[in-house]
Amino acid sequence: MYKIDKTVIKETKYIAFFVLILSFVMQLIFFVLGKWNYTVLLGNLLSGFVAVANFLLMGITVQNAVLKDEKDAKKTIRVSQIYRNLGVLIFTILGVVLPCFNTVCVFVPVFFPRIAVAFRPLFKNF
Repeated sequence: MYKIDKTVIKETKYIAFFVLILSFVMQLIFFVLGKWNYTVLLGNLLSGFVAVANFLLMGITVQNAVLKDEKDAKKTIRVSQIYRNLGVLIFTILGVVLPCFNTVCVFVPVFFPRIAVAFRPLFKNF
């Protein structure tokens, strides 16, 4: 088994922390609006996990791609992106179809890593 680079672990921890904070805020909004129930929590847990896992897998792919020549690196990243997007799509469809998940809470956390990346320059030294 290969070793995951420290930078990939560090950035994944940052994304996971940001997803956790934004998930808490989303839970709080549902609670304040009086719309909170167990489906909100389950939908949030499902999508939050998928979002962080997707980011980690992307980091591992990039880590492995930099060791390859340009043609193979592009192919590796493209294939990884296809499979990761397919995985996110499958989990999202499951979250929408199964009644134990809140649909809004299945869709929203998928975008939390993008928000975290946008805010990353503010927390660069942390």
